[in-house]
Amino acid sequence: MNASEIDTIEVDLLLEAIRRRYGYDFGAYARSSIERRVAQFVASSGHASAAALIDSVLRDETLLSRLVQHISIPVTEMFRDPFVYRALRQEVVPRLRSFPYLKVWHAGCATGEEVFSLAIVLREEGLYGRATIYATDLNDAALARAKEGILSLDRIQEWTRSYQEAGGRASFSEYYHAQYDAAALDRALFERITFANHNLASDGSFGEMHLILCRNVLIYFGRELQERALRLCSESLVHGGFLCLGSKEDLRFSAVRGEYRVVDARARIYKKDETLRAGEAAAEPRPGAAGS
Repeated sequence: MNASEIDTIEVDLLLEAIRRRYGYDFGAYARSSIERRVAQFVASSGHASAAALIDSVLRDETLLSRLVQHISIPVTEMFRDPFVYRALRQEVVPRLRSFPYLKVWHAGCATGEEVFSLAIVLREEGLYGRATIYATDLNDAALARAKEGILSLDRIQEWTRSYQEAGGRASFSEYYHAQYDAAALDRALFERITFANHNLASDGSFGEMHLILCRNVLIYFGRELQERALRLCSESLVHGGFLCLGSKEDLRFSAVRGEYRVVDARARIYKKDETLRAGEAAAEPRPGAAGS
C-alpha cells in the first residue's frame, strides 16, 4: 500500500470520527476538495497526519470548529456576480410582488455578504418590509461574523461597482458606516434576517419558501449530496417559488429537474412548476436568455 492510499484511509477515519462525535457529515463532499483541505489543515495545525489529528479533534471542540470552518469554505462577497442580482430584480422581484409576504432561504450563507446584498435589493424594490430571510450555514464561526455585519474597507470600491452593475438604485455608501479600517452595515438591513446553523448534508427542509438561494455551494458536494440538497430545496419551495443556484451549477442532471422551468439561464434561476411535462424539464436556453 502506497502513501497516497494510506492518506486516503486516514481521511476516511477522520471524517467518520467527526460524524460520529459531532454529527457533521462530510462524507459526500467532493473527495478531491476534502482531501486537499484536510491536508492543508493538518499542515497548519502542526499535526503529523490526518490520523494524528483524530484524537485532538475528538476531544477539542475549538479545534473541530476551526477544521469545519476550513472545510466548509466560507467564500463570499457583496453582490457576487452582479448579473445574478440584476436578474433577480428584473425576472423574480416582479413575480414576488404577488405574494402577501415573502419567505426567503439563503442556504450556505457563509459570512453573510450575499444575504445583505439581497436585503438591499428587496429594500430598494419595496419588498423588504414583508420579507423574512433565513440565512443558514453549518459554520458557526462564519455565522458569528455574519451577525456582526462588518465589511473590509479594502474592497468597498470593488463592491460599490458590483452594486451599481447589479442595478443599484441609490449610493452604496448609504448602506454602511465607515469606522477606521472597517465598514459597519446599516442595522436596518438586519431587521428581517434570521441567522441559524443548518447542515445541508444532514438537516431537514425549510417549509413554504418563496425564494431559495443556494449559490456556489453544490460545487463542493459529491453527486449524492448534491441531489440531497436539491431535494431539500424542492421540498422547501412553494409552487411557483424560485431557486437560484451558482453560475457553475444547474439542474440538467438532477432528479428534480422536472419540477422547474428556467427563468434565467446565465444566473441559474429556476421557477418551481410541477405541471411541466418530462420533456420540458429545466431545459437550458442559450446563455443569457430568459425562460418563462
